[in-house]
Amino acid sequence: MKFPGKRKSKHYFPVNARDPLLQASQQEQEEGSWVVGIDQTLVDIEAKVDDDFLQRYGLSAGHSLVIDDATAEALYNELMREQLISHQFAGGTIGNTLHNYSVLADDRSVLLGVMCNNIQIGGYAYRYLCNTSSRMDLNFLQGVDGAIGRCFTLIGEQGERTFAISPGLMNQLQAASIPEEVIAGASALVLTSYLVRCQPGEPMPEATLRAIEFAKKHNVPVVLTLGTKYVIQDNPQFWRDFLLEHVSIVAMNEEEAFALTGEADPLLASNMALDWVDLVLCTAGPTGLYMAGFTEEAFKRKTNHPLLPGAIAEFNQFEFSRAMRHQDCQQPLRIFSHIAPYMGGPEKIMNTNGAGDGALAALLHDITANNFHRQKVPNSSKHAREYLTYSSLAQVCKYANRVSYQVLNQHSPRLTRGLPEREDSLEESYWDR
Repeated sequence: MKFPGKRKSKHYFPVNARDPLLQASQQEQEEGSWVVGIDQTLVDIEAKVDDDFLQRYGLSAGHSLVIDDATAEALYNELMREQLISHQFAGGTIGNTLHNYSVLADDRSVLLGVMCNNIQIGGYAYRYLCNTSSRMDLNFLQGVDGAIGRCFTLIGEQGERTFAISPGLMNQLQAASIPEEVIAGASALVLTSYLVRCQPGEPMPEATLRAIEFAKKHNVPVVLTLGTKYVIQDNPQFWRDFLLEHVSIVAMNEEEAFALTGEADPLLASNMALDWVDLVLCTAGPTGLYMAGFTEEAFKRKTNHPLLPGAIAEFNQFEFSRAMRHQDCQQPLRIFSHIAPYMGGPEKIMNTNGAGDGALAALLHDITANNFHRQKVPNSSKHAREYLTYSSLAQVCKYANRVSYQVLNQHSPRLTRGLPEREDSLEESYWDR
């Protein structure tokens, strides 16, 4: 799938030749656009242990438990000393999303959060850096004297998984560490519900609201991924109000959608979410992926795909339209699209963690490509109106669906490479819909 931007491509002589109509614009905009996100920096640590190990640290086999910093440090040191660790992966839903965005776009993303001041070679913080794309800008992380978050997955003698979670200092991001200039130039600010629901006295919620304040000031879309149904179902009205006041784009799965809206049907849940936001991405497991948004009534475009039945009759009728923010429409029309799992889904699902983050990374890539193209070719007919996405809703669905498949088909939630070039060339003709 081809986007305007820095791509690895063949060059033909003379390589310094440029379109004279675009040359001035290209000189003014060398950096393009980026995406910025806030995350609870954590590392997923997997190890095989015996029952005595679990008892020694007061863990109950097969359950999940939050442990204090001292216990986490002792547990980690023993795992390292006895060489029991099989994997240490960088984690965090926003970290995963930004990493995947940078792999797909081969371009810059900016992570805000905390990181250990002292990093030991081979340790968890070191592994976080090693498992993160070099295109992901970590220069704005706030240093802390202590541990970042750690999630231990301890596999017992019978294969049963026990989870021990140590938050460390991952929620100690200060509002003063939020750089306004980074958010002002971004294509989107990406957040998760976990940032708002922290322990009393932790500064992360204040830092998150400061970032939202800057995003609103500079008209940068705020993207929220709901994280887990358990956070949402405790107080769904709080999250409805939060979306209405602060958020432009919401990403969720069908369980989180039900917790938020009370609608079990992902299509109806997505439709209801449009009461609060401009664009909805809803992954629905084996059912596939739904998107919902707005476009200008006068410029809607009909699909040439079969019209789909559902709780909203022929809901995909205008899925070839490009999404717009509600505030930019004179006569907003609700548009919807759906796609079944790519190739029916993987033959064997290696990892369910991160498929939604991968889909969101694809959407962010499309939104950023739109901004990049607007900067490079401001007089293009593609920017005659304030579109939010570069591609049609149907095409964004297709791209997000393909990236989700790639994540499901591997052990880690973070992509190690972009999509195969062969598939890119097959899809190229769709981008101008």
